[in-house]
Amino acid sequence: MRLGRLSAVVAVAAVTLGVVSVPTATAGGPSGRFDRPRSGFAPASTVLRAGSPESVGLDPAALLVAEQRIDAWTRPGASGHPLLSGAVGVHIHDGVVVNTHVVGGAVRYADGSGTELPPERQVPMREDTIFDMASVSKLFTSIVVLQLVERGKVRLDKPVRDYLPEFGVNGKEPITVQQLLTHTSGLEPFLYLWRDWPDKAARIKAVMDVKPKYVPGSTYEYSDLNLITLGVLAERLTGSPLDVLVRTGITEPLRMSDTGYNPPEEKLPRVAATEFMTVPDRGMVRGQVHDENAWSLGGVAGHAGVFSTAADMSVLGQAVLNGGSYRGARILRPDTVRKMLTNYNQAFPGDSHGLGFELDQLWYMGGLTSPDSAGHTGYTGTSLVIDPKSRSIAILLTNRVHPSRNWGTIQPAREVWANGLARALAVRPARGHDAWFSEIGNLSAATLTSGPLATGGRSARVEFAAFADSEPTDTLVLESSPDGVAWQPVPLRASGRGAPDGEVTALSGTGHRAWWRVRAELPATERLYVRWRYATDRLYTGRGMIVDAIKIREGRNTLLDSERDPEALRAEGWRLRSR
Repeated sequence: MRLGRLSAVVAVAAVTLGVVSVPTATAGGPSGRFDRPRSGFAPASTVLRAGSPESVGLDPAALLVAEQRIDAWTRPGASGHPLLSGAVGVHIHDGVVVNTHVVGGAVRYADGSGTELPPERQVPMREDTIFDMASVSKLFTSIVVLQLVERGKVRLDKPVRDYLPEFGVNGKEPITVQQLLTHTSGLEPFLYLWRDWPDKAARIKAVMDVKPKYVPGSTYEYSDLNLITLGVLAERLTGSPLDVLVRTGITEPLRMSDTGYNPPEEKLPRVAATEFMTVPDRGMVRGQVHDENAWSLGGVAGHAGVFSTAADMSVLGQAVLNGGSYRGARILRPDTVRKMLTNYNQAFPGDSHGLGFELDQLWYMGGLTSPDSAGHTGYTGTSLVIDPKSRSIAILLTNRVHPSRNWGTIQPAREVWANGLARALAVRPARGHDAWFSEIGNLSAATLTSGPLATGGRSARVEFAAFADSEPTDTLVLESSPDGVAWQPVPLRASGRGAPDGEVTALSGTGHRAWWRVRAELPATERLYVRWRYATDRLYTGRGMIVDAIKIREGRNTLLDSERDPEALRAEGWRLRSR
């Protein structure tokens, strides 16, 4: 565990990346707060620097929990093998790298069956390990295209055929540049280019000739073909290969010295291995792109092929938070970054997407999810989450396909890593010193129950504050009972930013980051029990649920006041926290 300082590789890169030590929180704005969302970009002068979690108001214990979960997944589980060979993770808040975690092996296995290499032949993960970023490469292609938009060479609303005439066939004539960037073109997810076409020229032609699977603009369908097409478009308009465009437009200005396509031989010792492939017959893949189609295109393609490190990806993330610049180098204008992080897919709920960047995806953004949160994942086991509301970045790079893509899904690890940073950020109690907090996992329930309340047969009123950050199917319900055995839901009314309209029986929500004021009328009985029940389904949780400032009154009589008497509540799955 490395909390509060950058590790050796990042420290060595300090001159290049502009990393300096700083002991105190960033001036201006509520550093370390989850419940005080920011607006706008971070100052363009923000440069990554080392610091402890405490220096920016974070709780180091939450980061440690995330580390421990990642570590556990590098050890064999019930399946007999680990979920991850190894990982490098980074947490950043307000420009401060508060956590860099390294675990497991960059090269661990000899074959696709999982035969471990002798210890002396294994290569451990390092902070400067270079990873195949897989589909995170799409972000680089998208930025290149947006740079062409800024230069007036491309318009987002123009048909792609205006720039690539050969693309405008077989029903693709109306597809626009924006539809490629937002995966609403209607193209199918992929073609077996490496298998079904003999050479690069034939493979590119196959993409140009393909028929849409859906009517363009009618649905969301994530497709590698969209970004392959955009890569070709950028090359055609500029006369330069895509790898040169990425280098001159992004990685050189940002001094991302370990980021690019087809890593040179001298960097091979730092490259993480990916899969042992038999079809096609490639053996243990290391230093070449894992994606078969990108490999068949020479390692440089719009949808895959970029290799990078956690330190370099940190710089790219901070450049986005800064509005398109880092250490005086501007790769995009602020207005372009705003457009890049705007949701163009409101017609397709659940598939929010900016220009290249995915938005508002709880399944890997975890508690950092909001309508403004941006990022991308890669099939090899990589993920980048950028949270403008808290000016935070969570990066998890793994080689989860080493030695086999069939060993399991990386999704739980991605969510856990993002949740660690979200839970390290503070939510101050609505009133008093502490509040009831629950961060139960999947398929769990937590209850907060009162003792018997004597109402004299008259109705009572309850007021409380709620802070909800979990998926819509993970709900907080208020229930009442005359005997503490049979429970019935109580209708609620909530107010506050992001609160549900009208009367509801359950509270849930993600991304609003605000306390809600909740009121309800309790049924008239001689004796009354009240409980708050938070229940989760089998997938995905956010930062968690918080309840505070509970008051139950009958007329002028106060029957329960959680601020004065927290012991009046029996907690199962809840705990009192001051942040």
